Amino acid sequence: MNIEEAREACLMIKGATESFPFGEDVLVFKVMDKMFAYIALDSKDGEFWLNLKCDPERAIMLREQYTGIFPGYHSNKRLWNTVVIESDVPDNLIKELIQHSVDEVIKKLPKKQQEEYNNLSCLPK
Repeated sequence: MNIEEAREACLMIKGATESFPFGEDVLVFKVMDKMFAYIALDSKDGEFWLNLKCDPERAIMLREQYTGIFPGYHSNKRLWNTVVIESDVPDNLIKELIQHSVDEVIKKLPKKQQEEYNNLSCLPK
């Protein structure tokens, strides 16, 4: 997976939006106005990192299994993972982790907002 494919995978999420709230170097993806992923666009060595929310126990297991997954860069290290986009992490797992991140965000919303999200159209933008 490359950076464009990672961006497309994030935008395929129901209700996903993209923005640059931290400046032009960080692309942020949100659902229900809550961040579920971000990518730093100023790669220093050609590597791009996708930061995703993750269940803390699963985060530890993933970090132990893949060299391309480590504690979230510039985020809560317990709740976020950084995934090197072009690494030993399979593309299908990256897509699964993007959805997992969204699920982690949605489950923390008030019930009314969870229902609102669940009732959104599944059509991508």
